[in-house]
Amino acid sequence: MRKSLALLFTSALALSACAPSLQDAPVGTAVTPPIEWRTQLGASAPVEAAWWESFGDPQLSRLVEQARLNNPDVRIAAARMDEARATEQASRGYLLPSLGVGVEGGVQREVSALGRPQESVAAQPTFRASYELDLFGKNAARVDAAEAGVAASAAAEEAARLAVSAATATGYITLLALDARLAVLEDTLAARQEALKFARDRAEVGYTSQLPLRQAEAEYQATAQLVPQLKAQIARQENALSVLTGELPGGIERGGTLDELVAPAPPATLPSELLRRRPDIAAAEYRIAAADAKMRVARADFMPSIDLGASAGLALSDLLADPISVWSLGGSILAPIFQGGRLQAQLDGATAQRDQAAWAYRSTVLGAFREVEDRMAILANLGEQQTALEAQQSAVADALRHARNRYRAGYTPYIEQVDAQRALLGVELSLVQAKADELTTLVGLYQAVGGAPR
Repeated sequence: MRKSLALLFTSALALSACAPSLQDAPVGTAVTPPIEWRTQLGASAPVEAAWWESFGDPQLSRLVEQARLNNPDVRIAAARMDEARATEQASRGYLLPSLGVGVEGGVQREVSALGRPQESVAAQPTFRASYELDLFGKNAARVDAAEAGVAASAAAEEAARLAVSAATATGYITLLALDARLAVLEDTLAARQEALKFARDRAEVGYTSQLPLRQAEAEYQATAQLVPQLKAQIARQENALSVLTGELPGGIERGGTLDELVAPAPPATLPSELLRRRPDIAAAEYRIAAADAKMRVARADFMPSIDLGASAGLALSDLLADPISVWSLGGSILAPIFQGGRLQAQLDGATAQRDQAAWAYRSTVLGAFREVEDRMAILANLGEQQTALEAQQSAVADALRHARNRYRAGYTPYIEQVDAQRALLGVELSLVQAKADELTTLVGLYQAVGGAPR
C-alpha cells in the first residue's frame, strides 16, 4: 500500500513539471500616490461616519438614512453579497471528502446448480467515501477566489451605500436650491407687477406713451412664465428623491431653507490614505486577488488529479445464512495528455481577466484622485466667486434703485430700469447657484475621499 501511494505521488510530481508558469501582472498597473494634494483648502476636519449630519438639516439626515436602507441599488448590492457568501461556502466543500450511503437490492429468479428454478431476495447497503487530494492547491485556490469575491462584494456594497448617500444629499440640496430660485422669481415677479401698475397708471393719464407700458408687460410675463417651469422642476426633483429613498414618487418635506444649511469643513485626508478609504478601490483590489486565484485554478488543471475512494457494506440475501461484509479501498491518478489546447486557452483567458482587473484597478485609482482634486479646485475658487457675486448684487441693487427713481422722475426711459431688473435677477439666481454648488461640491468631496474610514 505504501509503495502504491509513493508511486502515485512520484508520478503526479513528474507530470506536474509540464505545467506552464503563471504570468505577473502587467507593468504599469500599480499607482503611487502623490505626497500631497495639488490644491490646498486650509482648515479641514476628520470625516464622521454619518458625515451628512454635518449639514445641520434633520430632514436631509432622515432621507439619507432611509435611502441607505431602502434604495433598490443598495438592496441589489446586498443580494450580491449574499450570493458571494454562498459561493464561498460551496467552494469550501471541495476541501472535504464526499460521503454517501446507498442501498441496492431486488428479487430475482434463476436456475440453481441442480437445474431447478429458485427465487431470492437480496440487498446490499453501502457506505461510500471519496476524497480528492489537493496536492497542487487547486481547491484551495477556489476557496481563495471565493473569499476575495466576498470581500469585493462587501466593498461594492459599501460603495453603493456611499454613492446613494451622496446622491440623496445632493438631490436634497438641489431641491432647496430650486425652492430658493422660486422665492427669488416670486419676489422679482412682485416687483415687476408693481412696476407694471406704475407704468399703466402713467399711460392711462397720458403722461407717457404705450412703449413703457408694453415693456413692463413683457418683462412681467417673461418672469411669470419661468415660475411654472421651476415648479415642474421642483416636482421632478421631489419624485427623484422619493425613488432614491425607495418610495413611490411624491412630495418631500423640507427641514429648512438653503441659507440655513451649514457648510461643514472639508474632509481631512492624505493622498496615501485614499487607497484604503475608498470602497471602490478596495473592491477593485479584491477583484485582482480573485482573478489571481482563478489563474491558479486554471494552471492546476494541467496537473494530475489524485482521488482516493473507499466503500463498505453488507450483502444480504435469503440464500445466505449470515450477512457477508464487503469493502473496497483504492485510488486513482489521472493526468491530461491532450486536450486540444483547451487547458492553455483557459489559462490564457484567466490571465487576460487578471490583466483586465489590474488595469481596472489603475483606472479606478486614477479616477479617485481626479475626483478629489476636481472638487478641491472648485471649493478653492467658490469663495472668491461668491464674494464677487455679493459685491455685484449690492451694486446692481443700488443701480436699480437709481434707475427706478430716475424713471419715475421722468429723467430716463423705462429701458434703464428693465436692464437693472434683469441684471439683479441674474445675480440673485447666480448667488443661489453658488451656494448650492458649494454644498454639493462638499458632498461630492465626502464621497470622493470614501466617507468615514473603514
